[in-house]
Amino acid sequence: EGKYHCPVLYTVFTNNSHIVANKVTGNVFSYEAVEQLNIKTKSYKDLLTDEPFTRQDLITLQDPTNLDKFNVSDFFHVKNNMKVLDPDEEKAKQDPSYHLKSTNLETRETLAELYRDYKGDEMLASTMKVPEAKKTDKLNAAHYSTGRVSASFTSTAMAPATTNEADAISDDAVRYQYVKKKGYVRLHTNKGDLNVELHCDKVPKAGENFVKLCKKGYYDGTIFHRSIRNFMIQGGDPTGTGTGGESYWGKPFKDEFRPNLSHTGRGILSMANSGPNTNKSQFDWIHIKHSDSVPLLLSFRVVGGLETLTAMENVESDPKTDKPKVLNTTVFVDPYEEADAQVSICVHVPCQYGISCVFMLCCRSVFIPCSLGCVCVCVCVCVCVFRLQPSERRKHRNRRKREHKPLLQSTRQKQRTSLKPLDQEWANIST
Repeated sequence: EGKYHCPVLYTVFTNNSHIVANKVTGNVFSYEAVEQLNIKTKSYKDLLTDEPFTRQDLITLQDPTNLDKFNVSDFFHVKNNMKVLDPDEEKAKQDPSYHLKSTNLETRETLAELYRDYKGDEMLASTMKVPEAKKTDKLNAAHYSTGRVSASFTSTAMAPATTNEADAISDDAVRYQYVKKKGYVRLHTNKGDLNVELHCDKVPKAGENFVKLCKKGYYDGTIFHRSIRNFMIQGGDPTGTGTGGESYWGKPFKDEFRPNLSHTGRGILSMANSGPNTNKSQFDWIHIKHSDSVPLLLSFRVVGGLETLTAMENVESDPKTDKPKVLNTTVFVDPYEEADAQVSICVHVPCQYGISCVFMLCCRSVFIPCSLGCVCVCVCVCVCVFRLQPSERRKHRNRRKREHKPLLQSTRQKQRTSLKPLDQEWANIST
């Protein structure tokens, strides 16, 4: 089941298992097996290779009965005051507001008063930055609120809030709702071409990362640094070492597991990472026809060029040989461009006069209401069309009926009066 176990007793290793290793051979066993078969019998030979060893060659990897291991003060890095510097944390510490984890209303009012008196103090000004609330519209408004009303009611550290506001959905979540198609990319390698189908509609984040990196030319000239025959081949690292590579956004992104996407055949492409939520740029291809059903982080599949995949698999794992290399990439279908175009839809903004501004949203626009209706201010070219709302149209139609009713009645009366002589003449003729 993919779990580590003792090769002699076949007991699965857990957090409560006593595990030892043989220094001579490097084999790992459960302590029960070594105690029963080596120590008690005084036969110090490896249980797998029969190589002789001494009692001092046994290394304890895990001992649940040793309570000293829970003493943090005895840890090596604590004794020697060793700290691993986090670059993101060190950068955040340069901001004075980093040390203000939470402040109550009185503290904020005091800082605001100091800021008014000392506007030239940049350090104090940086602590008074109010987090900008993300504007919500028809597209990114969530069905749940921000929770500030309830939080301010139960907490004295927050300013009182009495109005519930809809929370804003992330821009990626809004965009990915419109990704309905699959992407298609061709990898040109020194062994041939590989046509890849991308399941962007199911794993949009990983799909966008792969497409954007291909369009950026990130994979051009990269080698496949790891190849295991009858198993997989891995690439996507510009350094060629298997430890490099960055995502399109410059930071790792989360896993996207789907129950219907798994290693079900030869040519399946998936993301390669170093742990949960550490996806960057590396990927690997499956060689075998039937693998396990482990869910994929990213499911692409080769729809053309399996013979190229076979040629790449047959390359000897020798540093002197010509390693498979990605020459360049071609993106045929990018569903994210279509999704961005669909997000640029018409938005209706009513004003106090019943007029709504209809425009094509190519970017985030700003509306400035005036006495004559709505003024659309946009960075790009906007097409504005003014129309009456349905309620105003009905009122306008009824008002016209009331105004024209007397005129219509008088017109019909004149028509009837002018037709009476003709009717009488026609009656005489018929008689």
